[in-house]
Amino acid sequence: MLHSKLINPASIVVVGGSDNIHSPGGRALKNLLEHQFKGKLFVVNPKQEIVQGVRSFKDINALPEVDLAIIAIAAKYVVDAVKVLTQKKNTKGFIIFSAGFSEKDEAGAKLEREIVDLINEAGGSLLGPNNIGLINKNYTGVFTTPIPELDEKGVDLISGSGATAVFIIEAAQSFGLRFSNVYTVGNSAQIGVEEVLEYLDHSFEKGGSSKVKLLYIESIKDPLKFLKHTSSLIQKGCKIAAIKAGSSEEGNRAASSHTGAIANSDVFVDTLFQKAGIIRCYGRNELITVAGILQQKESEGKNIAIITHAGGPAVMLTDVLSKNGLKIPHLEGKESETLLDKLFDGSSVSNPIDFLATGNAQQLEAILEYCETSPEVDAMAVIFGSPGLTAVDDVYEVLNEKIGTYKKPIYAILPSVVNVKREIQEFLKKGNIAFHDEVLFGTALAKVYNHTSESQKAAVSCHQDFREARKLVNNLPNGYMPTEVAVSLLETAGVKFATSFHIKNQEELSRVSRSVTYPVVLKVEGPLHKSDVGGVILNVSDDADLIKGFNKLMQIEGANAVLVQPMVKGKELFIGAKKEANYPHVILCGLGGIFVEVLKDVSASMIPISGEESLKMILDLKAAPILKGIRGQAGINLELFAETIVKISNLLVAVPEIAELDINPLMATENHLIAVDVRIRIERTDKELQPHMTNELT
Repeated sequence: MLHSKLINPASIVVVGGSDNIHSPGGRALKNLLEHQFKGKLFVVNPKQEIVQGVRSFKDINALPEVDLAIIAIAAKYVVDAVKVLTQKKNTKGFIIFSAGFSEKDEAGAKLEREIVDLINEAGGSLLGPNNIGLINKNYTGVFTTPIPELDEKGVDLISGSGATAVFIIEAAQSFGLRFSNVYTVGNSAQIGVEEVLEYLDHSFEKGGSSKVKLLYIESIKDPLKFLKHTSSLIQKGCKIAAIKAGSSEEGNRAASSHTGAIANSDVFVDTLFQKAGIIRCYGRNELITVAGILQQKESEGKNIAIITHAGGPAVMLTDVLSKNGLKIPHLEGKESETLLDKLFDGSSVSNPIDFLATGNAQQLEAILEYCETSPEVDAMAVIFGSPGLTAVDDVYEVLNEKIGTYKKPIYAILPSVVNVKREIQEFLKKGNIAFHDEVLFGTALAKVYNHTSESQKAAVSCHQDFREARKLVNNLPNGYMPTEVAVSLLETAGVKFATSFHIKNQEELSRVSRSVTYPVVLKVEGPLHKSDVGGVILNVSDDADLIKGFNKLMQIEGANAVLVQPMVKGKELFIGAKKEANYPHVILCGLGGIFVEVLKDVSASMIPISGEESLKMILDLKAAPILKGIRGQAGINLELFAETIVKISNLLVAVPEIAELDINPLMATENHLIAVDVRIRIERTDKELQPHMTNELT
């Protein structure tokens, strides 16, 4: 948790403060003064007794006790300064701007660890090092500009990059997005994005705290803590949008199974965000556009009225919304005819509602009133610019009034950032958002409207007994399980597996040949990808072919046995799972056989997975119509497929040592689902996190 003296200090010292406002220490002091920090303010500067009108101490040891230290000195001097502050000055809050620590080299990392140890021993909190600081209603502890106008109804921004935070603030100001708090974590030596989220979660006050959180993340060190607090905030009514940049080294390692090839690091981020209910963005402009939409009133549906006096932008917005599942309903009837009579000749009210380049404020007001009362419209997007002929203050005043008083959301898209710059600035000063680009807006609107939050769904519960599963796994070494054990493990989870025989020699072959029912399939055991080495023989129909096939497969390099199974008919499906670093397992599903890697039509979700989530995974597949049954072809039992995904999820919770699991294929019909091939790899770590996760989330 963040110490109260970091959040609301009664006294602050700027170590390295100066009269040079172009230096980090000098600018940070100037920001504190200009934004009227109400507590006691000190400076440590060995050359001056007064800095920017503030008392300065040449020796840090002469400093009185102080709540918060903002440090802007060379990295090699920081440890000594922190030692004095923690051990002699009762300092609990630290913001370290200085660079040259873990982001530089091992020597810097050693200094960083020393600093963290000192602050931990003192029970304090550290933002940084290598960050730009913190902005909240209590103080402006940053060395950058611009300083955004703070509003308790604005957004909270947490950024792993100080420069990115500055760029987000700059871009956000241009269309009216306001901020409640800004946190930058830099190297996240002690406090990372997860810890700030924990603080925002525990300190959240309904009606008082910001309900929109924006995240720029470069690393997620504790996915379970991240998941716990983002889910909690969303369940309290917050909306969270995030950018995750970069991917982990482990995600780049060569994968040894179908699942490993598909479930890369980005899949883990995607499924983590889905599980929490976070809207994922891929750039700063998209992030702030999504934030601007989240700041508006919520719509009750996806029917959008596009109101414009410019045809081209309306067509482009119509295209992007329609392609992304939003509806532009055709408007007709007596009311629309009455509206048309109020507009100039040549106008159209069918939707988009085009009231021509000469349209005026009175006409816009009539259109908005019509849309507000129309049962066919859930929200309004108004595109209004200017050719520069006349002022449009009256138009923007109508927009301002209706945005504030109407129940339906009204999105103002104001592209004339040069011709009516003054009018737009006045519109923004009244607390409004002005979107500039209709396509960027449309893409973001569709993302928001189509977003569903898994964190809002019912908790997952498991009543299965996995003691037998634990017995099977406890004494196994790391690596791939013997197939017989993997099959037994699946069966303990309730997954039906095709009856099989493992043949290692001619004696076993002779014994098995007397009990099999033809036709059967032969599969080589040993090589990882059987199909790649010609290790599968189908439709073996008699003893002679059985013997011939066995001898052929045993000649394959790496072969140690042959699996004999009955030929099972049905559609080929796939269920896989993978664990990466300290993330919970991700489960994937899709069409099986070679289609897994060729088509890459898979759905993914993070455990624990409910029945509702598993069914959604299946229905999200492009192949879902095939699985349901199409053009006279029978479908499969979707409920059984979904139940099997849940069973695998429960198994992974009980046996977190499973690093990869690959069931490919499962043969499915309207009546049954039978696994015919499985690979499971065990990889034990020092700390298994999944049981802890389920306690927190279920």
